[in-house]
Amino acid sequence: MNIQRIRAEVAQASNQFAYVEAHPTEEGGVYVRAAMQTSAEKTYFISIFFPEYPNRTPKVYITNPKLGASPHQYNDGTICYLHPNMWNPGTHNLTFVLGRIAKWLNKYEVWLVRGKWPGAEVPH
Repeated sequence: MNIQRIRAEVAQASNQFAYVEAHPTEEGGVYVRAAMQTSAEKTYFISIFFPEYPNRTPKVYITNPKLGASPHQYNDGTICYLHPNMWNPGTHNLTFVLGRIAKWLNKYEVWLVRGKWPGAEVPH
């Protein structure tokens, strides 16, 4: 985990997203808490963890409200906001991840109403 990079990315992401904060983990690392409001004006609270960052995608949990089982969600409760093979540590960063989370949340709300996930899907 590259803590220096994460801290710099938190500062950068704070310029585009209203609530983004870094917090220490018990293991001596760092995770990010964020809050987002969707186009339907529902607020979600998010925790982002960075195992093997920047070489692997951050793990994203929606912590409040609790989500039931839904498409594009892994068994451990993390959401699939990007196919893992598409992650590029040279170009992707926390701001990119937050943008993808915002998109995922809006699609999730459409899915709740319509029962079908909107947009293209990549099987994996």
